[in-house]
Amino acid sequence: MYRNESVAGFFKGMSFPLASVSVSSSVVFGVFSNTQRLLSQLRYGDPTRTPALVDMALASMVAGFVSVGICTPIDLVKIRLQMQTQPYTEANVTLKPTVPGLPVYRGPIHCFWTVLQKEGIVGIYRGVVATLLRDIPGYCLYFIPYTFFCGWITPDGCISPNPSSIWLAGGVAGAISWGTATPMDVVKSRLQADGVYLNKYKGTLDCILQSYQNEGLKCCCQEDLKVSYFPGPDQQCGAGEDSAALTEDSRHAPMASALSSATDLPPGGL
Repeated sequence: MYRNESVAGFFKGMSFPLASVSVSSSVVFGVFSNTQRLLSQLRYGDPTRTPALVDMALASMVAGFVSVGICTPIDLVKIRLQMQTQPYTEANVTLKPTVPGLPVYRGPIHCFWTVLQKEGIVGIYRGVVATLLRDIPGYCLYFIPYTFFCGWITPDGCISPNPSSIWLAGGVAGAISWGTATPMDVVKSRLQADGVYLNKYKGTLDCILQSYQNEGLKCCCQEDLKVSYFPGPDQQCGAGEDSAALTEDSRHAPMASALSSATDLPPGGL
């Protein structure tokens, strides 16, 4: 990557998520907090009461659902920009750059507008089902462990956890969340990257089945295996987030894929 794209190659697709992460994070945390307060008000008549486990779970699910509307287009633009220079020699290319050898998209705004024009709202929200299946359980498995560990680590008599407790609880919760969200993140990313040059997958279920048939459970159980997807030499290659996808005939062509999944922190942008 460095030889072909210099340092800039490692930051491909960063600008759009960087500009929007504050909005998405604010919405997610705001929805989660206010949903908790509303549930406490409805159930107990006191919005400041410590929420029950079921209230936290429901608030997490609502936050995950809302985040999908914001994060799906952001993820799609990021992945399209990262994947657009991947070499495909046998793909059924329907969207070609103006000048051969140059990227399809000139930047995040051009990418968003091009997808919207050619594929409509459906194209902008490609992978939305997989994102829902990632974010709703992912947020539950982030907020609930985070709240639990903060309470467990905080000494008795303290009103709020100290910074070290927050860091530790956030780290543990993030590990639990991403450990369970990674399989659907792989599926989501492959679906979104799929539309740059070819359309290999018919939908979420088809992507899951093809991934399993070609790679087995290892395609979603190991983080490093979502980096690349190599079917047989006679098949077209699909690609996931941060992946390096090659056809057999273009194995020695320049690689141009940047690894980036930390923008979403826990699923969607915590």
